[in-house]
Amino acid sequence: MIRAVLDADVLYALPLRDTLLSAAVESCFVPQWSDQILDEAIGNLVQDGRLSAPSATSLRRALDTHFADALVDDYKPLIPKMRNHPKDRHVAACAAAAEAGYIVTGNLKDFKHLPPGIEAIHPDAFLCRLFEETPAAMSAALAAQSARLRNPPIDVPTIIALLEPLTPTFAAAWRARETA
Repeated sequence: MIRAVLDADVLYALPLRDTLLSAAVESCFVPQWSDQILDEAIGNLVQDGRLSAPSATSLRRALDTHFADALVDDYKPLIPKMRNHPKDRHVAACAAAAEAGYIVTGNLKDFKHLPPGIEAIHPDAFLCRLFEETPAAMSAALAAQSARLRNPPIDVPTIIALLEPLTPTFAAAWRARETA
């Protein structure tokens, strides 16, 4: 099973976060993160006015409840050993401690010089890989995501359209499959 650390930037964007977590629920991959990653993502959402403080607390509680196994605690001693950009060494250390094969991030430039066995991957490429390797589970993930979105209702093609600015290759692959 693919293990991937989700960086703060991919947890920030709602459609992307929801799609990745839906894919995790459908066992497409095992998500991992640290308190520091969650604090950064949620703090940025509050700072940017995208979430109120109570909504931020609810999001954190939901992540802790529904993805209790995602939290990596024992990464801090590894931070000094990481050789990527200093501000993101905690993310690489989290991946090393979790024995994750991937760091899913839109910020690839800060993840050069990773430990062997860990690759920084853009969310577009990551979703494409999940879609290629687990198409039925990804379809189920998107259907479940759509079913949860009721106010207003959002169908799967609309979810794909919302994801397209961040994940154009995945959106194109999804549309090609749907029209085949």
